[in-house]
Amino acid sequence: MTADSTLTPEQILSAAEDVLRRFGPSKATVVDVARALGVSHGSVYRHFRSKAALREAVTARWLDQAHHSLHTITVETGPAGERLHRWLATLFAAKRKKALDDPELFATYLVLVAENSHTVEAHLYTLTAQIAHIVQDGIHQGEFTARHTATTARAVFQATAHFHDPVHAAEWADTRQSDADFAALWALVYAGLTGRRGGPAGSGAN
Repeated sequence: MTADSTLTPEQILSAAEDVLRRFGPSKATVVDVARALGVSHGSVYRHFRSKAALREAVTARWLDQAHHSLHTITVETGPAGERLHRWLATLFAAKRKKALDDPELFATYLVLVAENSHTVEAHLYTLTAQIAHIVQDGIHQGEFTARHTATTARAVFQATAHFHDPVHAAEWADTRQSDADFAALWALVYAGLTGRRGGPAGSGAN
């Protein structure tokens, strides 16, 4: 049981995730979350003003889980091609892990994502901005030939959607094939960015 005075938003979000896993998005309620925490539903509402706000926060938390690792790669100073490959591979690995390790919860989050378009837009903006940062580094380093950073970043993100858009999750189960497909696409993306065939050292692209 959690005391009302020590209840934190993170505890509520963790409990909400468990409740969503057990009951699904159509049946899970704030009362269920409060019961799981051993507090009144009013205690939950003191942190999240409505059920919709709670679901939006749960969605944002889920979407943002990979942001720390991706941000770390973004702000490194090494070769841009290697960093961009690792950034895309990290995002793909995170999304695939969620889809394959807990498919029921993954399906639940797809429902929540559809409800929270503004949260999704903010998430996509953050990811695209990180790609843009790496692309800009690649231009300064002389590795990338692109001229328009923002346009190039959006193009890279859209071109690799098969490996991070949840609508393709069913195709990620064959990990050997999806890894081969990712490597092949990366080779094309890198060629487009640099005008050279293949990929940077360590990327696995030939």
